[in-house]
Amino acid sequence: MTPDIWMILAFAGFLISGVPVAFSLALAGSVGIVAGLSPDMLATLGTNTYNSIAKYPLIAIPLFILTGLIFERSGVALRLVRFAQALIGPRHGGLALVAVLVCMIMGGMSGSGPADAAAVAMVMLPSMTKAGYPKPFSATLIAASASTAILIPPSVALILYSIVVPGVDLRALFAAGLFPGILAGLALLVPAMIVAKRFGWEGTPVAGAETLTVRATFRQALPALFAPVLILGGLRSGLFTPTEAAVVAVAYGTIVGLFLTKELSLRDLWELLGEAAIISGVVMLIIALAGIFAWAGTMLGTFRHLAEWIIGLTDNGVLLLVLVMLAVLVAGMLLDAISIYLIMMPVLIPVMQHFEWNPVWFGILLAMNIAIGQFTPPVAVNLMVTTEVAKIRLEETLGWALLFVVAMGCALALVAIFPSIALWLPSVLGYNI
Repeated sequence: MTPDIWMILAFAGFLISGVPVAFSLALAGSVGIVAGLSPDMLATLGTNTYNSIAKYPLIAIPLFILTGLIFERSGVALRLVRFAQALIGPRHGGLALVAVLVCMIMGGMSGSGPADAAAVAMVMLPSMTKAGYPKPFSATLIAASASTAILIPPSVALILYSIVVPGVDLRALFAAGLFPGILAGLALLVPAMIVAKRFGWEGTPVAGAETLTVRATFRQALPALFAPVLILGGLRSGLFTPTEAAVVAVAYGTIVGLFLTKELSLRDLWELLGEAAIISGVVMLIIALAGIFAWAGTMLGTFRHLAEWIIGLTDNGVLLLVLVMLAVLVAGMLLDAISIYLIMMPVLIPVMQHFEWNPVWFGILLAMNIAIGQFTPPVAVNLMVTTEVAKIRLEETLGWALLFVVAMGCALALVAIFPSIALWLPSVLGYNI
C-alpha cells in the first residue's frame, strides 16, 4: 500500500477505535510522515501545529464564542422570547414560531449552534411543555433552529472556511449566509406550524409576558436586537474588520449585561472568560493538530489523488455536486463543523476549482449541510444540548429530526439551484465573490 493510503486507513482506524478527532488527525499525519517521507521529518510537527493557528482571523473565533456566552448569561434570550411572544400572541404554533425567530436572532450574536441551542432551550422548553408541546418536538425544533447560527453572520464556521479556502472574502461569506439562513429558518417553521395546528398545540404567554405590551417588551429586547445591526453595520461601513467586529461584540455584550439588563456581574464575567477559554482551547487544538494531517497529506499528494479520483467519477458537475453534498451531510452527522472543514476542504478545493463553482456559494452550501448534521443523530451536537435540557433520550427525537432534515434539505436545494439567493446580497454590497 502507498503511504497516503496508510495515512487514510490510520485516520479511519483511530476514529473507529474512539480516539478524539484532533488526535486522530495528528497521529494519522505522523503515520503518513513516517511511511512516506522520513522519521526525521517528525521534527516538523511543532512548526506545523504552530503555523496552523498563527493566523490573525482566528482571533475572532474565541471572541465570538465569548460573545455568545455573555449574551446567554445576560438574560437576552428571555427578553427576546417575551418580545416575540407579545408580538405574535397566543395562537396555534405560536411558541414554535417564537422559538425559531429567537434562535435566528441569537445566531446573529453567537455564531455557534450549541450555544444558541442552550440559551433558547433554557427559556423556551418549560413554556412549550406547559403549552402542550411534546418535549421531543420542542427539543428538536430548537436544535434545528439553532443550526441556522452556522449561516447567519457572524458564523464561526464561515470564519474557518475563509481561512481554509484562500482568496475568499469573509465579509462576502457573512453577507451570503444571511438569506440562506433566513430561508432555512422559514423552511423549519412551515412543518412546525402545520404539525402544531394539526395537533392543536396552543401557544401560551411566557411567564411574565402576558402583562407586558409589545412596546414594553420591544424596549427590553432592543439591546439584543441592536447587536446584529452593530456587527453587520460596522462590517458594511468598513468601520472595523471581521476580527475587530468580534472585539466590538464582546464589549457591547459586556455593557448590555453589566449596565442594561444588570444580570451579569464581574464574577460571572470572570467565569465566562474561563469557559470561553476552555471551549476555544478545544477548537484551537483541533485546528493545530489538523495542521500535521494537512501538511502530510499535501507532501504525500494524498489530497491531490483523492481530488483526481472524485473528478474522475463523472463529468457532470451537477451530479458530482449532489454526491459531494451527500458526503458532507453524512460527515456532518458524525463530526463537528471545524473537523469537516479541516479534513474535507483540502480535497474539495481542487474539485471546486475544476468545475468552477463559486467559492462563496459553495461555502454556504457546505455550511447548510453541516447545519443539518448538527441536529441529525447519531452525533447531533445541538440535539444533545436540547435533549439534556429537556431531560429526554436522544432516540425520542429521531422522527421529528427527520421531518426537519427534509425541510432544511429543501432550503438547501433551493440555494443550490438558485445561487443568487446566496450571492445577490454580497454582489449588491460590492464584495468580491
